[in-house]
Amino acid sequence: MQESNAPHLPDWRICDQARQSRDARFDGLFFTAVTSTRIYCRPVCPAPSPKPENIRYYATAAAAEAAGFRPCLRCRPELAPGNDAWQRGDHVIARTLKLMEQGALEDNSLEQIAQRVGIGARQLRRLFVERLGAPPISVHITRRLLFAKQLLTETTMPVTDVAMASGFRSLRRFNAAFQQANRIPPRELRRHPGKSTGDALTLRLGYRPPYDFEAILSFLRTRALPGVEQVDEHSYARVFGAADAPSWLRLSAWPGDEHALQLQLHCPQPAQMLGVVAKLRRMFDLDADPQSIGEVLHASKVLKPMHRRRPGLRLPGGWDGFEIAVRAILGQQISVAAARTLATRIVQRYGATVSAPLPTGLERLFPDPDILADADLREVGLTTARAATVRGVAQALLDGRIDFRSEQPLDEFVARWVELAGIGEWTAHYMAMRALSHPDAFPAADLILRRAAASDGIELSTKALTSLAETWRPWRAYAVMHLWRSASDAASARAKTKGPTP
Repeated sequence: MQESNAPHLPDWRICDQARQSRDARFDGLFFTAVTSTRIYCRPVCPAPSPKPENIRYYATAAAAEAAGFRPCLRCRPELAPGNDAWQRGDHVIARTLKLMEQGALEDNSLEQIAQRVGIGARQLRRLFVERLGAPPISVHITRRLLFAKQLLTETTMPVTDVAMASGFRSLRRFNAAFQQANRIPPRELRRHPGKSTGDALTLRLGYRPPYDFEAILSFLRTRALPGVEQVDEHSYARVFGAADAPSWLRLSAWPGDEHALQLQLHCPQPAQMLGVVAKLRRMFDLDADPQSIGEVLHASKVLKPMHRRRPGLRLPGGWDGFEIAVRAILGQQISVAAARTLATRIVQRYGATVSAPLPTGLERLFPDPDILADADLREVGLTTARAATVRGVAQALLDGRIDFRSEQPLDEFVARWVELAGIGEWTAHYMAMRALSHPDAFPAADLILRRAAASDGIELSTKALTSLAETWRPWRAYAVMHLWRSASDAASARAKTKGPTP
């Protein structure tokens, strides 16, 4: 049996215990490979336990495949959630993975990617092999092949479309790569293809428990934009794409007890699919590791009781960076409801109406920067100053002075944004939380946070809250969600106690 105390792999005793108990909390944090079968599995695999001497543990699926193992057809490694330890934060590996997730390796060399994260290509390869067990190109190809395997297993998409959806521009290259990784041709998985639901493609998006899907829906529901989104107690729906060729999606809990969400994609272009799935995984924080987050939050006297009440609380992201920026500007010093009203007016006035008939309530797209850069937003109720800020942000995005590149460090992102008129640190950090899903973003000036974090009932200053939150790193954004939720729960409790007005 492999014994390893490497920082990128849990202690082998922990891996052993998690594998034997099929502990879903470790799903995606490591993979189990069996030398006698040359197959690698998730820790939750229901197959009988192999002999201990035949077991090897790997930090990533790419590492297992690089060692010559193929993915299990029973537990399906493609359904495992990602490892948040590598995908979040400002480390060069996390930043590189974000670039790869956006398809940067499709059109750029590894040397160009390395330059964007500030190191040499040779050093980047070394870091990937040390931490992830495989070089960047292997990690990239494994990700695409596992997504293709999911599409082949769960949908009736033609193999050519599967190749395109998983990022392969050549069917021949796709067939060869799939055959090499899985020891079977792609069409072999089509003996029992998944059932389609009308024009929808249905996919499973896995997560590690606990996961408070209800809390994320509640957060998004109070901010949902009519015409663009629909959020009820059980699902999130949204229109996206082009006005003349729109697509839409619905995300809900997977039926039964499986730790997954059910994604229904309607009319997507194959080339969009991998990006849409990646965006939703980020938006709904499906790759978070609750144990790592909980260890830090539990050390705080303020946050410990909040985390105990809601251990599965996650960080809700946003669909589009510019949309989140506009919402953040509108939300400066006014209520969530008031900001939503203003955002709805902007959508109704400037958002493009989609041409195809979609479900009731999904009919408009959020306006692009080039539309709002010249719009007179005072017509929908914005103050002169706030309208100027929205137009200024739109123009700055068009000029390339600011952006939502997910690989940029938090401090760099905040510093660039606060140079714009009307953008302070609260707004920049809020955008980093929602648009970049940065786990350590922290809008310390927020009044609700300063009140909710006060143990003696006295409102903290921004400086005092910032100092207190140092011990919450690198998960300060999760602390924000707990504090906001605690304040919301307290307000609801007071309203119930007060009762109806006579």
